[in-house]
Amino acid sequence: MKISDSKEIWFIAGSQHLYGRETLKKVAENAIKMTETLDNDAGIPIKLKFKKVVTNAEEIFDIFSKANNDPFCIGVVTWMHTFSPAKMWIKGLNILFKPLAHLHTQYHKQIPWGEIDMDYMNLNQSAHGDREFGHLLSRMRKNHKIIVGYWKSNPVVEQMNNWMRAALGWHSLQGLKVARIGDNMRDVAVTEGDKVAAEIKFGFSVNGYGVGDLTRFIDHVGALPVKELIEQYAEQYVLSDEVLTGASLTEAARIELGLRAFMSDGGFKAFTNTFEVLHGLDQLPGIPVQRLMSDGFGFGAEGDWKAAALLRAIKVMDQGLSGGSSFMEDYTYHFQDDHSQVLGAHMLEICPSIAGGKPKCEVHPLSIGGKNAPARLIFEVNSGPAINLSLVDLGNRFRLVANKVQVVNPQEALPNLPVARVLWEPKPNLEISAHSWLLAGGAHHTVFSKAINIGMIEDLAEIAEIELLVIDEETNIRDFKQKVHMNEAYYQLFQNNL
Repeated sequence: MKISDSKEIWFIAGSQHLYGRETLKKVAENAIKMTETLDNDAGIPIKLKFKKVVTNAEEIFDIFSKANNDPFCIGVVTWMHTFSPAKMWIKGLNILFKPLAHLHTQYHKQIPWGEIDMDYMNLNQSAHGDREFGHLLSRMRKNHKIIVGYWKSNPVVEQMNNWMRAALGWHSLQGLKVARIGDNMRDVAVTEGDKVAAEIKFGFSVNGYGVGDLTRFIDHVGALPVKELIEQYAEQYVLSDEVLTGASLTEAARIELGLRAFMSDGGFKAFTNTFEVLHGLDQLPGIPVQRLMSDGFGFGAEGDWKAAALLRAIKVMDQGLSGGSSFMEDYTYHFQDDHSQVLGAHMLEICPSIAGGKPKCEVHPLSIGGKNAPARLIFEVNSGPAINLSLVDLGNRFRLVANKVQVVNPQEALPNLPVARVLWEPKPNLEISAHSWLLAGGAHHTVFSKAINIGMIEDLAEIAEIELLVIDEETNIRDFKQKVHMNEAYYQLFQNNL
């Protein structure tokens, strides 16, 4: 099942007229067969659509122009079945701004030793046709994904899946509207940044709104929709009669309905708020934010618009995958002689898509913000691999930091901690991970995901043309520090087109 019925990836094969009509006919037949087979593979998440075999510069420019302007096309896969002279691709590649993947494969898996002749050789020339194309992409400094291997193999399908999901995430950022309700948490650096630079680089816009812009919608919420929403809460979550009939849950339902109306009216798919700016609200939104995240909206606390936008992209990318993704914060450490751990949480806003069981809905006072006790969902997260992501503004560029982690079960119960939480062991260990994270300038807010893998993040960073620093099992401080310094020089040169 495709995760998006309206989006598609175009498949384009390269050749030339040198080999005659019969060869070109066979090239088209093979390319169509490959496209249809891959499209029907359960591991391909987005429709793969064969477009044509291109044989000259005019055809290439035309098909890339159409790809740029087609609202359904979110990326292009190219394959050189025969030898396609690369100079004819220059004009088209110069204008292509959709994500590009270069599939280096061949139609037949193995050499037919007893039957191979020059007709076979003339038809099956991917081994050097793709190298000609790859040379040009390298010379043009054209960012692209390279996938190498037999096109029916699981590794190739897995790489296609990763790249397609990254292309879909990138597409979701184009024109994304992020509502910053209130402003930034006062005096905090990492949640700030250059919103104009972000719109130029990523395509999403961030604009501020007063809390009054939200309460205008909350004030128009009627009693019946609130009652119906509370009935949904009772079905989906574990809650006591006291909570079910209490004023806090009723107010939370009003806020959720008003927030949804505000988001719909403005066309927003991501938002932020801050506990320091709650004028007109009875409580800091807990369960309303959690439920909107579960429905695919991006969110960042304390005005963190970068986390909100990144979470929205990850939510789009993780469709159909298990595990879920959420806004997260590194909260407190559990130091041990080995296997030291991090307890991730936030005041309220952790997405129930990552919950390990049926969440509890409870009401507890919040020690900051000066408002009434808010309703929130409380749960823990099942063990397993996950990643933490942070998008930061370094002033001269954006950097994406990723840390692979292993979620573990708490050693003891946490009866007095009234928030959703997750315990993990960062790779390679807490000491090296935290040291590297600090060197990289990673934020305390992150996007946490048990659904996506590091390959998808690598592809997203490649498409966005931003720096990616990965902290994993192989990380050591000496090499990581050198990588940070080398990247500083590289990106300075890259941005000056040197």
